[in-house]
Amino acid sequence: MRTLHLLRHAKSSWDDSALPDRDRPLAPRGLRAAAAMRDHMAAAGLHVDLVLVSPALRARQTWEAVAAGVVAGHVRTEATIYEASATELLRLVHGVDGELGSVLLVGHNPGFHDLASSLAGEGEHEALTALHSKYPTGALASFAFDGEWSSIAASSGRLVSFVRPRDLDR
Repeated sequence: MRTLHLLRHAKSSWDDSALPDRDRPLAPRGLRAAAAMRDHMAAAGLHVDLVLVSPALRARQTWEAVAAGVVAGHVRTEATIYEASATELLRLVHGVDGELGSVLLVGHNPGFHDLASSLAGEGEHEALTALHSKYPTGALASFAFDGEWSSIAASSGRLVSFVRPRDLDR
């Protein structure tokens, strides 16, 4: 059994239009949402073997804000996550070490929404509907797969949960 978690970065700030996209920080609303997700992850007892984080500032700040709620093995910045398509993200997942059972990616739309929508073959109807509808900032989708990382394909995952910051008490 493999578990893949996709955490979209929390809400970023557009206050400084001169900043390059990679350098946009989290907005105050994003910091509050990330804190709520941290508490949710801690309550859920989230354990992951590997965390791969986009190099964009808002993604790194999201990870820093939720990290205390996750028991994590290795953490590394993964440049390919930034602006990655669903195909590129799936290629990254296919390359995960077979010894690892769970991975958390921290990154961006539209790649995360496209990948999550394509992987969700089964799951609770309400969660699937919400996932296919929209993948908002700060949302966490968790999937379970049988087989190896390299065998993950469209519709092969079971959506275990889809949690949006607005679903949580803050």
